Amino acid sequence: MLSSRPGFLACAVLCALVSACAHHMPRSDTHPGPPLAPGEHQRIVNGVRLYYRIAGEAPAGRAPVLFLHGGPGHNSYSFARLMGPHLEKERRMVYLDQRGCGRSERPWDDRYSLEVLVSDLEALRQELGVERWVLLGHSFGGTLALEYAARYPERVTGLVVVNGFSDADSTFATWKRELERLHPERMTAPASASGDTSDYAQVMRALRGMDGQAFFNKLQFRSPMYQQMEEAVDAESGLRNTGELSQTLFSTELQRYHFAASSQVTAPVLVIGGRYDHSIGLESMQALAQSLPHATFLEYEQSAHFPYLEESERFAYDVNQFLSSLP
Repeated sequence: MLSSRPGFLACAVLCALVSACAHHMPRSDTHPGPPLAPGEHQRIVNGVRLYYRIAGEAPAGRAPVLFLHGGPGHNSYSFARLMGPHLEKERRMVYLDQRGCGRSERPWDDRYSLEVLVSDLEALRQELGVERWVLLGHSFGGTLALEYAARYPERVTGLVVVNGFSDADSTFATWKRELERLHPERMTAPASASGDTSDYAQVMRALRGMDGQAFFNKLQFRSPMYQQMEEAVDAESGLRNTGELSQTLFSTELQRYHFAASSQVTAPVLVIGGRYDHSIGLESMQALAQSLPHATFLEYEQSAHFPYLEESERFAYDVNQFLSSLP
């Protein structure tokens, strides 16, 4: 059974090992107000019905903040529930469920790709009628934030990347190290018929026949207490991850993904990495920050994959301070 949790790539590996679960269909109601009015909205954007929720203050001259969730295939509920009240005091927040995720529609033509997902964001910006905005991406959401900022730099006032996936090789090397540390006997699995000896392939082979979710829980959470807290909020949402988005992306783009357009990101960037996050890897986040022209890196010494849960007060302070420095 797939986890509804947004820990990046865990669900992708589990998708390769087990079948996907049922999808939570979007509700039929739509918000009748303007696209940027507070409340829940469902709009046809780029050929698919997307769900998003608007909340928070809208100071004059201040760009709204778009939150991009991870997974791939999770939803925006838990971040909005846990961190939203701390950020909405200063900014208008937009919580989007990506296509095929959460309360948004599964595309009838199965169109899932980084290019399409980034195009969804630009179409949503036009639908909202905003000239520029701030992107806040967690995990896989950080991937989308980076890709959008590189493609549409004139539309981005600032960027916050929280344990974002930017280098597949670095991340998979982290998985392999942790698997060797936690389950050294599993790394003796025979090579595949294709002879693929990549870190990803080795980890995939080693995870067959064991509890893959338990392994990824150890990579994502420093303490079981935070795992229980995150799972409780996920259960509260009533939403599930179908695995459809991650299965498609991992069969096409993400196994060898590397963000190679750092020089095109012209906006200020806040990069946050958890010291104990082994689902992405702290080294990967440090390297990303070093590659970006205008980035500030913050290491969260008491966090793993969910710093907005594990060090919530510091996270709220740091992000609000960064946002206050932007138009």
